[in-house]
Amino acid sequence: MMHTTVGWHVELEFREDDQHTRAAAMVRLPDGTEVRTQGHASRHHSDANQPRVGEEVAAARALNELAMQLLTKAHGEIDAASGRTSHPIHV
Repeated sequence: MMHTTVGWHVELEFREDDQHTRAAAMVRLPDGTEVRTQGHASRHHSDANQPRVGEEVAAARALNELAMQLLTKAHGEIDAASGRTSHPIHV
């Protein structure tokens, strides 16, 4: 059996102000497709200003959406190759 090592790099960028953090996630797949998503976090006015926490929440939301889009893409490719509707892919 032959083993192949493949790597994907996910890019995350953040835009922040005192109350909001937006994360943009992007992965470029070997077939040339780019999957892009966004996540958002808001700081409650009574919470301490902790930019790293906002980045973590926004990034998690963007990455979760990225995972869902990749599952949807994979599901569509399975269906296209098989000519039938496959069972849903669960996380």
